[in-house]
Amino acid sequence: MQLLSVDEYEAPARGQLPADVWAFLAGGSGSESLIGGARRAWDRIRLRPSVLVDVTRCDPATTLLGGALAAPMGVAPMAYHRLCHPVGEVASARAAGEQGALYIAAMFASRTLEEIAEATSGPYWLQLYWLRQRELLLGLVERAEAAGYGALVLTVDAPRVARRLRDLRHGFALPDHIRAVNLDPSVMAATHGSRPGESGIARHSREQFDASITWADLGWLRERTRLPLVLKGILTAEDARRAVAHGAAGIVVSNHGGRQLDHAVPSVEALPEIADAVAGQCAILVDGGIRSGVDVLKALALGADAALIGRPVLWGLACGGQAGAAAVLGLLREELTEAMVLSGRPTVGAVDRSLLSLHPA
Repeated sequence: MQLLSVDEYEAPARGQLPADVWAFLAGGSGSESLIGGARRAWDRIRLRPSVLVDVTRCDPATTLLGGALAAPMGVAPMAYHRLCHPVGEVASARAAGEQGALYIAAMFASRTLEEIAEATSGPYWLQLYWLRQRELLLGLVERAEAAGYGALVLTVDAPRVARRLRDLRHGFALPDHIRAVNLDPSVMAATHGSRPGESGIARHSREQFDASITWADLGWLRERTRLPLVLKGILTAEDARRAVAHGAAGIVVSNHGGRQLDHAVPSVEALPEIADAVAGQCAILVDGGIRSGVDVLKALALGADAALIGRPVLWGLACGGQAGAAAVLGLLREELTEAMVLSGRPTVGAVDRSLLSLHPA
């Protein structure tokens, strides 16, 4: 059966994966308030289309931190793609390049940074967590620079991994054949070895993540790399202003896919105040619950420069490897283009807040 919407990839992807892996990918923290809440927040937004606009040529192409994109979209950083398909990040990176999308490789990728860089033909960035062993962090930064990565994305909303009940129920840990291959096995040992009622992922974060870092530490990292720094996990105007003041080239408005602070504000609700606070001083990306090209259009209207796609890429990967992930991204791009045509916005630059209804549903 042909899959005609992003949501249609979810059920067959679930059928392809072991129950504990699906729980790890699909679950959130605490009461999982944001798993459905993020989707409802996008759905509340309504659009005000303009008519009698020449949309003969509608082009969603844009640039982001100097990188050309076929549409203002990218693959959000997610660990361990080989949980979904044997080729892992190489397949999803190829899919992103095929569709002209940004690819953000995760620190805990299951393929090497160099393999990922070689696989994608579009812009690619590297996501990092701040480890207690700073020399390991710098080693990844040096490899990223050598491999041509265009930016570093520092996740700032995870001083530790939150309590995720699905992982606790399954005693989730990585299978032996799935590893974060860009780090020494000794650093990642806690992610392996299942224990009833405990998450290996959370145990690892308590051992290895540096919960003491503050805004003052960002200067240390910026002094040691020529790559622009993007901060992921910003949800307030105050932190957005601090990010700009500390030299961030971009921010990702994100609640970590509902996997960190339970009952945090949905990303889409935080986006307008952050866009107003930043006022064009740095790039703005957003993730969380994006399931259609219309959602991407809404993100642009609210002030984002690009939208990042998370779980649906893994659904596509589980269903069909590179072809499945590319189909998901291609579908979103096709839907975005149609939404631009039907709303009378033929270019990304023509999308602004006037497209949004002042009376949410």
